[in-house]
Amino acid sequence: MTIFALRQQVQCSSIFGYFTAACIISTISDLLIWKMAESEQRNKENCIVGSKETMVKQEKRENTLTNGGKGSGDDADSLEELPLDIGEHYLVRRSDDSWHPAEIIQTRYNESESHYEYYVHYEGHNRRLDEWVPRDRIMSSRFDMSDRTWKSGDRNSGTDLLADSSDRKITRNQKRRHDEINHIQKTYAEMDPTTAALEKEHEAITKVKYIDKIQIGKYEIDTWYFSPYPEEYGKQPKLWICEYCLKYMRLEKTYRYHMSECTHRQPVGKEIYRKGTLSIWEVDGREHKIYCQNLCLLAKLFLDHKTLYFDVEPFLFYILCEVDKHGAHLVGYFSKEKESPDGNNVACILTLPPFQRQGYGKLLIAFSYELSRIEQTVGSPEKPLSDLGKLSYRSYWSWILLEILRDFRGTLSIKDLSQMTSISQTDIISTLQSMNMVKYWKGQHVICVTPKLVEEHIKSSQYKRPRLTVDSSALRWGAPPRKNVKPGKK
Repeated sequence: MTIFALRQQVQCSSIFGYFTAACIISTISDLLIWKMAESEQRNKENCIVGSKETMVKQEKRENTLTNGGKGSGDDADSLEELPLDIGEHYLVRRSDDSWHPAEIIQTRYNESESHYEYYVHYEGHNRRLDEWVPRDRIMSSRFDMSDRTWKSGDRNSGTDLLADSSDRKITRNQKRRHDEINHIQKTYAEMDPTTAALEKEHEAITKVKYIDKIQIGKYEIDTWYFSPYPEEYGKQPKLWICEYCLKYMRLEKTYRYHMSECTHRQPVGKEIYRKGTLSIWEVDGREHKIYCQNLCLLAKLFLDHKTLYFDVEPFLFYILCEVDKHGAHLVGYFSKEKESPDGNNVACILTLPPFQRQGYGKLLIAFSYELSRIEQTVGSPEKPLSDLGKLSYRSYWSWILLEILRDFRGTLSIKDLSQMTSISQTDIISTLQSMNMVKYWKGQHVICVTPKLVEEHIKSSQYKRPRLTVDSSALRWGAPPRKNVKPGKK
């Protein structure tokens, strides 16, 4: 091959290579341009879809608020995406469909229903009403707590009951009774500094209630307050509790298995009272420690200011039960110190919610005073009482005193009433004061009543005869040996 031919071949190869490379580059450029166009088109479509979804969510949110918060499941989904700030106030729809200002205390994720829930405290109401609510029961915008309308009229339910149409001022006794009946919680400003500090510390510890419900026997009960169950149980939405031995469980299948194996059909301890289908058992905290601890944990779900959980040995527990062919079913209980330096005949007292307003609470109160009468002592419940406890005790004290004042002829002193009833003089004075039946004269309290005034109170709807009373003949109990204990203030 000549030199000229070789050079021509090399040039042809170079030209072909350049042409091939140019084709490849051109193809790659076309692909890139096509990909960019496709991506741009996709972004435009996403923007359009996103805009439509935003418009739909906004429309659903507006419909939810317009309809009073009662939207469909889709409304709930759209609202859940809006985060709420802990510590802020919002209008929240309560179970009675009314809207009320509430503070967001805590949040949690409900795995079973796949959405967030918010723990709220309704302003001006007892902490017993605090609850977990889904997002669709909360208004989107924050609530201004400085709103004048809220401050003047809506802060407490039933505020209009505090004054009649003539704007007549109410007495302190009337206001106290109104607040007790309507469960109005005192503000820190209304407490003395020590009480306010203790209340703040207590609320910080027991601020959030994680256990929403318990199953005990045939009853599923909504809980009211925090209770310090062990960590693996304390944050379960629902606990299952054996009504006989009070063992608590996380799972229903565990509970069903336990009930098939549990041999208990009544409280531990000794039965000391039986009247018809009602029985009362005395349980020593030292002898049956686990049972009494479980009882205290259960009670804390319904008592706010209860501090006794684990140190149960110095206490006796009196368990009220309804008895049928299946066993003795827990109704309520009270506990008392074996040796009380303050003269308290009750430390804690509770009637479970399914049995409230049926006379069982006053029966327990009457039983505690019957034990004090046998012991020949004067007693008083440990303070502070819960709001429901105050109502029950005040009603019981009022009826007992009115019955004596109606039938008695002659002169009675506060001390005489205390010895006759085993009720402390302090409790008698406060009760008579609430009925305007006592005056302070020459350094002491003097009973000042007329038969007409007594009859007016007895006929009043506020003072009804207890449905259940203690039959002393059905009580099988003897007072334990008394030790030298510093007497409490009577």
